Amino acid sequence: MTPPRTQQIPVVVLAGFLGSGKTTLLNHLLHNRAGTRIGVIVNDFGSIEIDAMTVAGQVGSTVSLGSGCLCCAVDASELDTFLETLTRPSARLDVIVIEASGLAEPQELVRMLLASENPHIRYGGLVKVVDAAEFDGVRERHPELDRHLAVADLVVLNKTDRVGEAERERLRAVVAELSRPAAVISAAYGRIDPELLFDPELRPDGEEKIRQLTFEDLLREEAGEEGRDGHGDHDGHLHAAYESVDFTSDVPLDPRRFIAFLDSRPEGLYRIKGFVDFGAGDRDNRYALHAVGRFLRFVPQPWARDEPRLTQLVLIGSGIDAGALSEGLAACRAEPGPDAPDAERAMWGVLRYVQQEPDPEDVPAEV
Repeated sequence: MTPPRTQQIPVVVLAGFLGSGKTTLLNHLLHNRAGTRIGVIVNDFGSIEIDAMTVAGQVGSTVSLGSGCLCCAVDASELDTFLETLTRPSARLDVIVIEASGLAEPQELVRMLLASENPHIRYGGLVKVVDAAEFDGVRERHPELDRHLAVADLVVLNKTDRVGEAERERLRAVVAELSRPAAVISAAYGRIDPELLFDPELRPDGEEKIRQLTFEDLLREEAGEEGRDGHGDHDGHLHAAYESVDFTSDVPLDPRRFIAFLDSRPEGLYRIKGFVDFGAGDRDNRYALHAVGRFLRFVPQPWARDEPRLTQLVLIGSGIDAGALSEGLAACRAEPGPDAPDAERAMWGVLRYVQQEPDPEDVPAEV
């Protein structure tokens, strides 16, 4: 019997200078989480105001946000401790967002996550929020902004409603050049599609018989049906900021070709998620693929009995050529009849990126 698969929780780092709109974006994610339970970690000694609740300078504290969402205020040195707490099954979280303080070095948080020995997390990307209206002034005062953009996986050019079209295009071009090959998304009021960062769980709040007042409730009370900024609900149009490509193949992929495709993935391609069948390269396992910006990991998982052997992938990005990506993936299909030894040797490129799935016996017990 195949053992149950342990889900790794994506950890997203949300960074940006003071006033760029990080908290507004975080509010938006909480408001549009579609049942997803979000853990929020506040880095350093900064403060975060989430509507009616404020956490300020409370190092080592954990506050419930309702509907299973949690907020922790921590010093960077305690990050691993709180990740251990938030990844316990009893927390029932689906994604963790670390909001870096306005003057933090986000690459240090990324290094800590990549070096973490916690088997129950995976890196979910560095999202850098940029204030379009203040970009030039912030860049002049804080030249390290260029360095931060250079390591971002996704850049949100926020507050674009405060600049004209020509200025918006100029800023987008400058930011894209500094952050290459990251995807750049334009936004107002921090409104980006949550699917860029995590997969909504679509878990209805009604399944909880007794629950706290949620942030959706608070937002509805404050803003009514028009939305908190008074501009109506435009969330249905968020998908216009990016493109997605779906790919399914009942023919296994050639490991060498697919790794070459991934190594040359184009600018603006932010996420790749799904499962890959490498056929004779490994007949026992399918490979879960998690790619965020420059970060790439495969996790081998045993095929379930009678499970259809398919490659199923979703690619998400901004400014990408969907047709070219589909053609590139189709060209990765294996030629018919490869012999097993050659296929196994071809898997060496994949093994560079393999991360073993956590052992279910290592999962902490419910507390």
